[in-house]
Amino acid sequence: MTLHSNSIFNIETAEQFHLAAMDLFNFQRNNCGIYKSYCDLILKEKRPTKISEIPFLPIQFFKSHKVISGDFEPEVIYTSSGTTKNIQSKHFVKQKNWYLEVSKKAFELQYGPLKGYRVLALLPSYLEREGSSLIDMVEYFISESDKEMGGFYLNHKDQLIQELQKPYKGKTLLIGVTFGLLDFAENSSIDLSKTVVMETGGMKGRRKELVRDEVHLQLSKSFSLDEIHSEYGMTELLSQAYSKGKGVFDTSPWMKILVRQTTDPFSYCANGKTGGINVIDLANVDSCGFIQTQDLGKMHENGTFEVLGRFDESDVRGCNLMIQ
Repeated sequence: MTLHSNSIFNIETAEQFHLAAMDLFNFQRNNCGIYKSYCDLILKEKRPTKISEIPFLPIQFFKSHKVISGDFEPEVIYTSSGTTKNIQSKHFVKQKNWYLEVSKKAFELQYGPLKGYRVLALLPSYLEREGSSLIDMVEYFISESDKEMGGFYLNHKDQLIQELQKPYKGKTLLIGVTFGLLDFAENSSIDLSKTVVMETGGMKGRRKELVRDEVHLQLSKSFSLDEIHSEYGMTELLSQAYSKGKGVFDTSPWMKILVRQTTDPFSYCANGKTGGINVIDLANVDSCGFIQTQDLGKMHENGTFEVLGRFDESDVRGCNLMIQ
């Protein structure tokens, strides 16, 4: 299996993606214990020949099983945020640098080189929250950008205001958990019209839950912005999708979204219809690249997608519970 190489970064066509996805499926069906058992129950002796026939592993298995392909000692174990009442998902990552490389590639495909940014984070510092893939990603982004101008500012909002008001010739990215951005907006009305403001999730118990449109409206008014950007990622995935406004997300070429019917997880919705989000992440070569999430969404004709909510029975989860 050679998907650890830069081959996934060279995917340009639907056919190339299909071949890589089938290659990954055949590898993981034979080398990921829990996924093999799941596929055997679903498929019996059937051998899928196209993506729509591939079973997607329910994301809850990352809480109850060690989802790995092959036999290795993980360099890092990423865990989902949660309370003591919830069981955390665990993603056993063979090589941390692979995750960081994938994340950087995904960001730069949509936003350009990190070298042209200062990255400011309304997130808990990586020292306060061990096992967070989001923190590792943002810390890496800071190190790859103008690191002398960037940093974590969740508990230092006065310093963040000072930093944002400093003249800067490059681009500025302010990335934060939604409750942190809302708190900042309520207490610090500031013109950020030349800043990319990116939220990474909902309130997750920190504040009253708001739909994305309400959140973006509040942030837009406070920061004098036309659009609020969003990041779609999770502990169980190594890749991220990004929205530059209106909650419409684009994926990288090695990541694909499918929307399943809510009443039949093995059938798919037409574009524009709401259903459950399935994700193919070819970067998940050492775990499982075919994940059935608990998110609801819909696809558009051009391949972009929206996240509309979560299934009622799903757990509250997300990066906003990282600070206790």
